[in-house]
Amino acid sequence: MRKFSRLIPLAVSVALLASTTSLYADKAADLAAVLSKFNEQRRFNGSALVAEHGKVILAKGYGKANFEWNIPNTPDTKFRLGSITKQFTSMVIMQLVQEGKIELDAPMSRYLPQYRKDTGDRITIRNLLTHTSGIPNYTALPGFMTDVSRDPYTTVDFIQKYASGDLEFEPGTKFNYSNSGYFLLGAIIEELTGKTYEQNVQERIFGLLGMTSSGYDHSDKIILHRASGYGKTPSGYTNAPYMDMSIPFAAAGL
Repeated sequence: MRKFSRLIPLAVSVALLASTTSLYADKAADLAAVLSKFNEQRRFNGSALVAEHGKVILAKGYGKANFEWNIPNTPDTKFRLGSITKQFTSMVIMQLVQEGKIELDAPMSRYLPQYRKDTGDRITIRNLLTHTSGIPNYTALPGFMTDVSRDPYTTVDFIQKYASGDLEFEPGTKFNYSNSGYFLLGAIIEELTGKTYEQNVQERIFGLLGMTSSGYDHSDKIILHRASGYGKTPSGYTNAPYMDMSIPFAAAGL
């Protein structure tokens, strides 16, 4: 009787495990069907990972990493993160806040003294983080993507030429998405640490967390499993135009 009583909780555990496994499998199938449909409609081309309660229930590629060579996306395909880079930039800034090297409500000019003082004294680090600085977004400047984005720039030269324009509104009064603000945050990180932005994200985030498939993108490097870039038109995909990776920097360079 004692042996039988021990078997009951074991049987219940096995039943619960089977039920949970089935539930995960059903969710994975539903998610895969949705993503496949989005891919068929040219609304999603990439790789997806979905986890629930610490368990990966879906890891799969959809569409092509390279259309010209008919190479499919897989869970190992590497993509440019684009503006998701900003999350990593803000994390390094908050680490510097925690270390007592930055105050969120201090003026930007305290940490970037070479920036124009008339506006740098009015813009806080918090303004840069929250897109409320009033600094014009450099990617929205007329002709920027066609005429400027292919050329390499030093951080200092780029800021002087494309991230130092007259304010569009008084800092803190409006929200306006600004790559310029995050470019400046990258410059502040370099100024305070004496290391490049790339070194900072590698040492402070990727290296510590074992994120061996993440890093700053370099067009000239051979990167295993890197996806090609594409644009989408009503008639199909086109090769994305070249962009020098000094341009996106801390706003979109990972």
